[in-house]
Amino acid sequence: MSDNYILLDYGSGGKSAQRLVSQVFVRHFANPVLETLDDAALLHMNGPIAMSTDGYTVDPIEFPGGDIGCLAVNGTVNDVAMLGAVPKYLSCGFIIEEGLPMDVLERIVASMGNAAKKAGVLIVTGDTKVVPKGAADKLFITTTGIGEVQRTPAPSGHNAKPGDAVLLSGSMGDHGLTIMALREGLPLEMETRSDCAPLNHMVAALMQAIPQVHTLRDPTRGGLATTLNEIAGQSGVAIEVEESQVPVNPGVAAGCAVLGLDPLYLANEGKLICIVPQEFAEQALATMRSFPEGAGAVQVGTVLEPGKGLQQGQVALRTPMGGRRLLGMLEGEQLPRIC
Repeated sequence: MSDNYILLDYGSGGKSAQRLVSQVFVRHFANPVLETLDDAALLHMNGPIAMSTDGYTVDPIEFPGGDIGCLAVNGTVNDVAMLGAVPKYLSCGFIIEEGLPMDVLERIVASMGNAAKKAGVLIVTGDTKVVPKGAADKLFITTTGIGEVQRTPAPSGHNAKPGDAVLLSGSMGDHGLTIMALREGLPLEMETRSDCAPLNHMVAALMQAIPQVHTLRDPTRGGLATTLNEIAGQSGVAIEVEESQVPVNPGVAAGCAVLGLDPLYLANEGKLICIVPQEFAEQALATMRSFPEGAGAVQVGTVLEPGKGLQQGQVALRTPMGGRRLLGMLEGEQLPRIC
């Protein structure tokens, strides 16, 4: 590209737009499906599919551990995988602000291409729009993913059963605190990094190894506490979590103590909740720990029958002192534009 910055002409649909598509997007997303450049992508799939769409407006668009590009790929890949599906294809739409440096866009697109390769998915179609300076903030990305469902019934937030084990694949709050610290210029004593990562390979192994996987969810916005409340409400159960078992990295714990934040409500972008019958808990943990993304997997709680001190839809935290406090859903927004 001869220009160093995005110009409105790149959104015209003419030669400049074609150069942008071919020299930036197609180059980094290269695959036979995309390279036909028809108005739609011709895909080949059999049986039921899972589909998810998400928009990404994170600020800043580059951060320790990732950027808006890998976040857009991994976030949608993970959402599709939470139905126990194998993600296959992604589409992506870009809203680009006039004046965005071309090298920044290329870094983001290259990051998306690398994330897609790591996840084993193809970016097969997309769209770009360029808006006048001030009409957006640098770059917004929307991705849609589809994948093949591997098992019926698929894991769902409606399927948690009393007696089930609640498992976590790793530490909580890494992404949320990293974005907040960078955005606000907070001088944290210990470095933090986003946990942005694809979870589909770990999910595929879980679905292969465990006869019953009742629920899979990724605790993104609202964090662990909000996601468990959603599951408890959907399944008509109660959930108790052992506070001492919830993993939190030291840098996140220290930052939360200074800022008065609760890591249980901070966003995660590379962790999952897995709910299985207790008899399969150790097998599921071993499977998760065999992947880098699940190296810190632990059981953090249990699904309960409502009426034993907890009502349907409630989530409680058991403290190290033996007390119990309710974990409600997040109200308001701890940190806007987190993903």
